[in-house]
Amino acid sequence: MCLLVFSYNCHPIYKFILAANRDEFYSRPTQPAQFWGENNSIFSGRDVEAGGTWLGVNKNGRIAALTNYRDIRNMKIEAPSRGIIVSDFLSGKTSADVYAKKLTESGNKYNGFNLIFGDLNSVFYFNSVSAETKELNSGIYSLSNHLLNSPWPKSQKINSLFNNVISRKKFSAAGLFEILTDTEIFDDNLLPDTGLAKELERAVSPIFVVTPAYGTRSSAVVLIDKENNLFFEEHTYDESGKIIQTTGATFKIAAE
Repeated sequence: MCLLVFSYNCHPIYKFILAANRDEFYSRPTQPAQFWGENNSIFSGRDVEAGGTWLGVNKNGRIAALTNYRDIRNMKIEAPSRGIIVSDFLSGKTSADVYAKKLTESGNKYNGFNLIFGDLNSVFYFNSVSAETKELNSGIYSLSNHLLNSPWPKSQKINSLFNNVISRKKFSAAGLFEILTDTEIFDDNLLPDTGLAKELERAVSPIFVVTPAYGTRSSAVVLIDKENNLFFEEHTYDESGKIIQTTGATFKIAAE
């Protein structure tokens, strides 16, 4: 997952609204969002190569989403897959606050990452580079490959577009999917320095990324209303950015 924006406890109908893009190499095998066979309480896409995921929910109301913290100069070659962090939380019984303490102790064995995770009662943010855990207050947040609400151009733009969509008297998932397909490339003077060559930094600067080998593989929208009805829809794209599959689920959350 490389870009997400979400609203937490500040909408009249939905307690949680999330819109997210997953960017990845096209060659990395992936399953679309579905209920997992060995644990059908989890609904998410799946990284076939390592077995984890980047965004998922479960029937008890747990939710977790991960973005990589991009720091090319300090990559650990033998680090385990970060997607296991998400699936571990979704499949477990550990409360979010206790899981946050676990991450503080074990997070540095992975390459850098950000995690948004929680349940019906609380939502937390963890950054592995600073080992910072924060319980989030009501608000709107964006997250790309740096820190929560870092002023990267794609993060600032998606935040503005998201606010516009959810402030409408009536909005639908379609409006959120539309903003996730924005392909504006930003000026070089606005781009961060994460260790990528400038031309690559420029190529991955849009909300929706399309390059020859790497790009936005899927978009997802998650809505949880105040009656605990959950809606999850995912669009999967080919290498040209065309939708090739749509999957989804709706269910009533059964609190743990």
